[in-house]
Amino acid sequence: MKRVLITGAAGFLGSHLCDRFIKEGYHVIGMDNLITGDLKNIEHLFKLEHFEFYHHDVSKFVHVPGNLDYILHFASPASPIDYLKIPIQTLKVGSLGTHNLLGLAKAKNACILVASTSEVYGDPLVHPQNEDYWGNVNPVGPRGVYDEAKRFQEAMTMAYHTFHGVDTKIVRIFNTYGPRMRLNDGRVLPAFIGQALRGEDLTVFGDGSQTRSFCYVDDLVEGIYRLLLSDYHQPVNIGNPNEITISQFAEEIIKLTGTTQKVIYKPLPIDDPKQRQPDITRAKELLGWEPKVNRSEGLKITYDYFRSLSKEELYKSKHRFE
Repeated sequence: MKRVLITGAAGFLGSHLCDRFIKEGYHVIGMDNLITGDLKNIEHLFKLEHFEFYHHDVSKFVHVPGNLDYILHFASPASPIDYLKIPIQTLKVGSLGTHNLLGLAKAKNACILVASTSEVYGDPLVHPQNEDYWGNVNPVGPRGVYDEAKRFQEAMTMAYHTFHGVDTKIVRIFNTYGPRMRLNDGRVLPAFIGQALRGEDLTVFGDGSQTRSFCYVDDLVEGIYRLLLSDYHQPVNIGNPNEITISQFAEEIIKLTGTTQKVIYKPLPIDDPKQRQPDITRAKELLGWEPKVNRSEGLKITYDYFRSLSKEELYKSKHRFE
């Protein structure tokens, strides 16, 4: 049985990856320091023989006994609220954490896939964004702690591939949604649904003309799985190219939830990207991958998940470091 280490295992994406690899017949080792992750996301796996969990910060030395075939590095704060409140930890997990896991991959002769992000493109001057675009990033702006951590992570990963011959993969993840997202993590989709469920006005930052492209989590996991098993080492965009403005998206959420609340507008945060749409030509050609779940279907599943939460979960903040 092949063994895979998944860091950030108790987070939104990490927990879905744990589910997928268990389903595929792997022995899964989850690792998370639980700063932004939640054990509830993986508690259903604890009873399984082929799942184990390490409560550990990958910014510190990482040791896993036994052989490893694969490492998926998904440990990182990923929402603006998170990385603006814990900027140093965000930089450390992208740099020291990535270094530790690349070293582990080298020692174990394991293939490692690192989770990068569309944020490496910054506020893009090229649209849609393809993997050959180098980005437009402000390294000293408030978002720089996340953007530059991920850009450094990519550079470190490629260095280990070219210098040490480590089998590496880099996935650039665009906006993803689905069950297990945190309602109050600052991202637009859970923010809108949470506000609708609480009877609050929906808050749009800027004039609402900025765009995003939303990919359902099952589609994203499928793309990641295919990339891991490929022999390709350069970055690959995984996301849904179906672009929508934030104002249009707010109207979709109002229609979905049946809320009678209005949309209010607030100033756009510093360095917030005006456009975000992946060019997925590379994923289509190399992996035979493209998203299958349309937004209306995915939003209904996600809304039903959020609606199932208790009132306490709906109203309380999920941030343990406030």
